[in-house]
Amino acid sequence: MSFHSAAAQLVTLAAEGEQHGGNHDSISPWLTGGGAFAILLLLLWVTTRFNRDR
Repeated sequence: MSFHSAAAQLVTLAAEGEQHGGNHDSISPWLTGGGAFAILLLLLWVTTRFNRDR
């Protein structure tokens, strides 16, 4: 597969995606962002518990 044919397929795929809008009604950006933030805070807390010697 050449670079040109791969790029043409990606352009076609992107053009088809415009018809649907890409947004799903059941996915809330606030809930997704808040969940990601909570997971990152949990990972930070776990990391600091393992690095008590510093």
